[in-house]
Amino acid sequence: MSELYGVEYNAVFFDLDGTLIDTAPDMVAVLQRLQQEYGIDPVAYDLGRSNVSRGAIGLLSLGFPEIDVEIGDALHQEYLERYAETVCVESRVFDGLNEMLDQLDDIDCPWGVVTNKPEQLTAPLLAELGLADRSVCTISGDTLGVRKPDPAPLLLACELAGVEPATAIYVGDAEHDIEAGRRAGMATIAVSYGYVTEEDDPREWDADVIATTPQELTQIVLNAVNLEA
Repeated sequence: MSELYGVEYNAVFFDLDGTLIDTAPDMVAVLQRLQQEYGIDPVAYDLGRSNVSRGAIGLLSLGFPEIDVEIGDALHQEYLERYAETVCVESRVFDGLNEMLDQLDDIDCPWGVVTNKPEQLTAPLLAELGLADRSVCTISGDTLGVRKPDPAPLLLACELAGVEPATAIYVGDAEHDIEAGRRAGMATIAVSYGYVTEEDDPREWDADVIATTPQELTQIVLNAVNLEA
């Protein structure tokens, strides 16, 4: 297990899909149903799951490769509307991470969420899982005019939490997460248990640490904020 050294960290921010919450069952199910209705054989679940960090556009591009899917077009809107109706049917916090958040709460260590997921989907998901009122801040993909890998959402999270970026940690399962964290001047943890495609290699993302399981992430984070896992 790797650790972070040399800094007293006092805030932790998380990507959402594939990092804090396992949303793949609901997101892939919507894609598969859409494909069936359009007369297309549904993608295999494992393939869809590995692409969830690419968001709705990435999933639709996977499921409808002959269509040039863009943000705001009819197919994208149809996916978002259907997903909004089933945003938290099978989605769950990854095993052990709720307990980690409990321990951060116990020592008043602020934690928050910075995601590219739209606010209309992020808010009800966090509310349904009992996380909305616990997070010191939630920055969604449409909170600002830019999204990760731009560092602005992470810098806003630090501002709202009242911490300096150099004393904060960002955790994510995609290269754009780690790039955003590094550009913001934060420590970064890549989680390889997340939605990583066969073409992705978290070792190439220049994260400070790689966590291979939620349990390993828990140990790394708690050690970084001077807690025992």
